[in-house]
Amino acid sequence: MKLGISTYSLHSAFTSGELTLKGVIETIAELGAEHAEIVPLGYDFVQKPEWIHTIVDTAKNAGIQLSNYAIGANFADLDDDAWDREVERVKREVEHCAALGIKRMRHDVGSSPDLSISHFLEQLPRLAEACRRVADYAAGFGITTSVENHGYFIQHSDRVQALVKTVDRDNFKTTLDIGNFLCADENPLVAVANNIKLASMVHVKDFYVRDARRNPGEGWFPSSGGHWLRGAIAGHGDIDIPAVLGIIKNSGYDGYVSIEFEGMEECRKGTSLGFQYVKRVWEQV
Repeated sequence: MKLGISTYSLHSAFTSGELTLKGVIETIAELGAEHAEIVPLGYDFVQKPEWIHTIVDTAKNAGIQLSNYAIGANFADLDDDAWDREVERVKREVEHCAALGIKRMRHDVGSSPDLSISHFLEQLPRLAEACRRVADYAAGFGITTSVENHGYFIQHSDRVQALVKTVDRDNFKTTLDIGNFLCADENPLVAVANNIKLASMVHVKDFYVRDARRNPGEGWFPSSGGHWLRGAIAGHGDIDIPAVLGIIKNSGYDGYVSIEFEGMEECRKGTSLGFQYVKRVWEQV
């Protein structure tokens, strides 16, 4: 297992100007990470392609790998022209991933106000065809693409499985986020066990969970079933992370694992504490 950190974890320090893009990569290395996962929030490689060189050069000088490239996308509920444009946009992002020298790329797949299983099944063929076209293009660069359990519409482990199996490409898998299953009110232990064999990448994050009736207020957001969630430092929240990591380790997964921090604490401190916790627990499970 190679333990690293997603740049998403330090997003608040970047957007506030406390860290430059170069500083984000350097901070990840200073925290002891073996790799950095690149999530381009707040910067655009189309407008500033030179930032690709900044990331590559900084990571090389810091002695860490670049593991995964994670972007947003949505192929659901689109007319034909919009669908075509979105497929082509994501294919351009594949080129950015290749320029970074990264061999894994997560792109979102679908977002919809109708979260029902019937609507998902209606959309599934079109979602799968979009992912298939992107995966086929990515194969020419030796890149494996993936869907994350993310965004409510494709957040349940069985919906992720259905999409991966329908796409039916060896280079299309899932970026498995152990925390995001809670957004669909699914037990992370069960969901991780269901999907770990399909994973090309693993995210470790933690959440505090409260009953729907408690409505804690600012800083919390609802699951699809109405429970309340708030980002936590890994190990501080309500997910049984030792048990989840045990499932991952016992599955034989030995690839990249990224810490994602989205709590209310100062991001460098929260990321560091979560990183050290996961590193320690992985050695013990």
